[in-house]
Amino acid sequence: MIGQLKGKVDAIGEAHAIVDVGGVGYEVQLSARTLRNLKLGETVTFTIDTHVREDAIRLFGFQSEVERSWFRTLQNVQGVGSKVALGVLGVLSTQDLANAIALGNWAAVEQAPGVGKKLAQRIVAELKDKAPALSVAGLHVPVQGPGGIAGAEIPPEGLATAEAISALTNLGYNPAQASAAVAAAIKELGADADTAKLIRRGLKELAR
Repeated sequence: MIGQLKGKVDAIGEAHAIVDVGGVGYEVQLSARTLRNLKLGETVTFTIDTHVREDAIRLFGFQSEVERSWFRTLQNVQGVGSKVALGVLGVLSTQDLANAIALGNWAAVEQAPGVGKKLAQRIVAELKDKAPALSVAGLHVPVQGPGGIAGAEIPPEGLATAEAISALTNLGYNPAQASAAVAAAIKELGADADTAKLIRRGLKELAR
C-alpha cells in the first residue's frame, strides 16, 4: 500500500491532482480545501489513504496524519463514504471539525456537500467521544513538565492537564488561553478528569 507521496504537481482537476513522482504521474483525490492551495510545479508531500477495489485503486491525499485519521473515522459513520468524508474536510479544517463535534455544532458539518441535517447530527453524535483523541493524534510535541522542561517527570494527576493544554495549543490557541480553558475545565470536572474530557470542556470554554 502507498502511505505517502512526494513529488511535483503536474495537473490540477476539480477533485484531484496529478503528482509526478520520478516520472510516474499519480492521480490523488484531494479535498477542495487542499486543491485551492495547490500550484502547478510545486513540490508536495501527501499522506495517502489507499482504497483498493476490484475495478480500481484510488489514492486519497492529506496534508497531515491527523487529517487522514479524520477521513477514516468519518467513514465509520453510517451514510458517510469517501466522497462525503472528503467533502467535510474540504469545508472544515481538522481543528474546526473537532470543535464542531465537541460543541455539538452539527450546523457547521451540514455545510459540507452531500451532508444533510440528519447525517450531520449523526456525525456529531457518533464521533463526540473520538474528537479529542483525533485532535491529539499525530501531534508529536513533547509534553512539558514543571518549569516548561520537555520530558520532565509529571505527577499522574497532572499528566492529563499537561496533555490537554498541549493539545489545545497545537489546535491553534495560545498557551495562556489553553491554560485558562483547562483550568476552568478542571474546576468544573474535578482533578480526576481525563485528557479527552478536559479538551472537550476546554473547547467549550474557548468558544464562549
